[in-house]
Amino acid sequence: MSLVNLTINGKSVSVPKGTTILEAAKNINVKIPNLCHLHMSDINMVNQCASCRVCMVSAGRGLVPACGTLVKENMNVQTNTKEALNARKNVVELLLSDHPQDCLACEKNGNCELQRIAADLGIRKIRFKGEQSTTPTDNSSKSIVKNHDKCILCRRCETMCNEIQTVGVLSGINRGFNTEVGTFFNANLSDTECTYCGQCISVCPTGALTEVNNIPLVWDALSQNEKTVVVQVAPAVRVAIGEEFGLEPGDISTGKMVAALRSIGFKHVFDTNFAADLTILEEASEFLHRLKENHNLPILTSCCPAWINFVENNYPQLLNLPSSCKSPQEMFGAIAKNYFGPKVMNVDPKDMYVVSVMPCVAKKYECSRTELGQGEVLDVDVAITTRELAKMIKESGIDLLNLEEECFDSPLGESTGSADIFGATGGVLEAALRTAYEWVTNKELTDVNFTQVRGLEGIKEASIDVDGTIVNVCAVSSLGNARKVMDDVAKGNSKYHIIEIMACPGGCVAGGGQPYHHGDYDVVKKRAKGLYNIDSSKKLRKSHENPSIITLYDTFLGKPYGDSAHKYLHTHYFDKSCVYEKNNSKCSSPKEADATI
Repeated sequence: MSLVNLTINGKSVSVPKGTTILEAAKNINVKIPNLCHLHMSDINMVNQCASCRVCMVSAGRGLVPACGTLVKENMNVQTNTKEALNARKNVVELLLSDHPQDCLACEKNGNCELQRIAADLGIRKIRFKGEQSTTPTDNSSKSIVKNHDKCILCRRCETMCNEIQTVGVLSGINRGFNTEVGTFFNANLSDTECTYCGQCISVCPTGALTEVNNIPLVWDALSQNEKTVVVQVAPAVRVAIGEEFGLEPGDISTGKMVAALRSIGFKHVFDTNFAADLTILEEASEFLHRLKENHNLPILTSCCPAWINFVENNYPQLLNLPSSCKSPQEMFGAIAKNYFGPKVMNVDPKDMYVVSVMPCVAKKYECSRTELGQGEVLDVDVAITTRELAKMIKESGIDLLNLEEECFDSPLGESTGSADIFGATGGVLEAALRTAYEWVTNKELTDVNFTQVRGLEGIKEASIDVDGTIVNVCAVSSLGNARKVMDDVAKGNSKYHIIEIMACPGGCVAGGGQPYHHGDYDVVKKRAKGLYNIDSSKKLRKSHENPSIITLYDTFLGKPYGDSAHKYLHTHYFDKSCVYEKNNSKCSSPKEADATI
């Protein structure tokens, strides 16, 4: 490896050829502020457009952007000269001059990177006055709000959407003062192929991209006495919510979170993990049925709504392959309204109001899909994110860290370790294998850890010997990797029997509704580790051993994958590709497609 020797602020450093000044400075703990640059090596995401010019440093003959300038032999870099500091301040003040001055009311207040850098640079007034760009805010979707007035043209969202997720919704349009990151023909997000994965929100440094705020809907429901308001919490939330209150990523906050939800006023506090166990019984049954018939393989998991949106838009010819199982969020809602309400609480389904706390912004859209319910009664009424739950706790004046731990309510609060790992990429697949193996072999699986499908690698595969039958499995995270695998499936070149796909790189622990990790994927790894720690600490680690699930089948559902289970726990999908093909006779507008959902 060829090394380059240079000095930064008088300190000698040797780095590989091709390294930028910004990366070289990190090696000796020299901090250079930057906005547009974002390098997440764990998922191969690099945004290096050098557009913001916040990272200007002195290097020989003048100022250069540290993120876009490669080191040279004997280069002498000064990061804090008067010229460099003045340049940074000028750039940030110019950005602020064309930025709404509503920080206190902004969704990203306290998490805004522009706000932080302005504070670090000591900027207390805006010297530059002039015309501000104004563009209507896009509130068209159920999941994402796009406010271009707060965009700084860093292009992070564009890189994430186009290169990592390969959805291709966002792109730079127009020129000069009118430049913006927008959609094709400036269409609303709801009229595009946006999957609502929310990864654009995760990387946006300002409030230009945020989730739809559903907090007022929840407060309104809690204030109405005529509704029985219950809440469910997804597995990834419990290892991330603590970050909003000063805990380390991956710290397990389950008991305190449950106590906080009760203090907020929910009638019952349940665990989406219960429905995750239920999902495994249905999905494993469906997989074994298909495997036996050698039909509609590979089976594709269907827990991730952004992934389902992606396959409906891009691979409509393969809609026979995704599992017909609803996601755990929707299964829980179906059971809460059609079993727990009428059978246990004597409450009519229409009088049950189900709130979901999810790590995902696509869940907001998912619970609005009209096929996910019985008649006019939707399975889930509203979804909020981990971040939104943290805001509700703070708004209520609840001291989360000093709450006494409490347990979920029964019977929809009991779960096994298999359910906990749903929040990490490979977790759904591993949980399904634990159950499918024992059902096929009638033998106890002594080692339940399928470590081959764990970790942040985008495509993980394994071959499992199930009593003489080799089952080829694959776990995929990020929609870009999903496209690679699905292209092979479409060509008939896939060797897999079952494929798990999660839209967010790393799985739900890195969901678009989780506390912002600001590009630090060590945070994501710690959250995943927290889920595996919960799994390993549980006495029951296989979904089919959950006694409450067994009782549910005995008293209400009958057998897995049976008629009653299909009525409440399974769904169907739609060809959405026609939305974007004006001459297609099947449908000519997004609204026509939405009308079929």
